[in-house]
Amino acid sequence: MHTIQTRERTGRDGALSLRIPLGQPDTEFEVVVVVQPKSSVGTPRLPPGYFDLLGSIDDETFIVHPQPPLPPAVEVE
Repeated sequence: MHTIQTRERTGRDGALSLRIPLGQPDTEFEVVVVVQPKSSVGTPRLPPGYFDLLGSIDDETFIVHPQPPLPPAVEVE
């Protein structure tokens, strides 16, 4: 078995077309394709269940200090 790893981009129709020259005409092959999105470098991934922790502080002495006001919104035309 030979493994070929490549990065391709889908077309405007959302379909991915692969052309893999193997140099063996009229030969039958068994092909396995694994498709996964390209990971963005620099984009941190949060562990599963991360947002389940929101509101999980049950310490009665925990204080949320007042936050400064937000700047005015920017109008976009």
